[in-house]
Amino acid sequence: MASARPSKSDAYSMILEAIDIGTYRPGDRLVENELADRFGVSRTPVREALQRLETQSLLARDGRSLIVASLDHNQMSELYVVRRELEGLAAALAARHATREEVRILREMVEEDNALVGDPPALSRANRRFHKQVHLASHNRYLVQQLDLVYRTMALMATTSLAAVGRGEIAQAEHNSIVAAIEAKDEDAAGQALRDHISVAFMTRLKQDAEARKDEA
Repeated sequence: MASARPSKSDAYSMILEAIDIGTYRPGDRLVENELADRFGVSRTPVREALQRLETQSLLARDGRSLIVASLDHNQMSELYVVRRELEGLAAALAARHATREEVRILREMVEEDNALVGDPPALSRANRRFHKQVHLASHNRYLVQQLDLVYRTMALMATTSLAAVGRGEIAQAEHNSIVAAIEAKDEDAAGQALRDHISVAFMTRLKQDAEARKDEA
C-alpha cells in the first residue's frame, strides 16, 4: 500500500520547523519548487503553507520573492514585553498546578542542560524545551497556545542571546531559581523569577545588537 503524500499542514509544519531551527534564517529567500523538492511534497501544499506563513508575518515580500521576515528594534521590544508577562504567568500557574513528576522533569532538565553551556546552539534548543515544559506545567491550554505563537515569532531572531559570553551559565542559574520556586509552590516568586529571566535575556540581546551595529560602523 502506497504511503500518503504529506498534507498542506505537514508542509507548513516542516517549513516552520526549518525556520525555527535556523535552516532558513531572516532574509533567506524561500523558493516554492526548491521547498517542494527538499521536503518531498507537491508545490500546491508548499504554496498554501507559504501563503499562511506570510499571513502570520513570518515571511515578507522582497519584490516578487518571499523571504524569512526579520524583527526590527520596536518589534523585538514589543515581543519581549509580551513574552515576559505571559511566561511569568505560566511560571506562577506552574507553581500552583505542576505535579511532582513535572517538577522532577524540570529539575532533571536543568541538571542535564548544564553540560551544554559551552554549546550555544544546543543550549538554545534545550532552553526552548525547558520553557515549553514550564508552559505545559501551567495546565492552561490557552496560555500555552499564546506562548507557542510568541516562540514561533522568536524564530525570526537571527541569533540567540545564549551565545553571549557568560550568558549560558547565568541562564542556567536562573532556570534553577525558577524550578526551585515552582517546587516550593511559591507563585509570586516563580512568576518574578521567570520575568526577571526574560528581562536579562532581553538586555543581553540589546547589547548584542549594539555590538553588531558598532562592528558595522
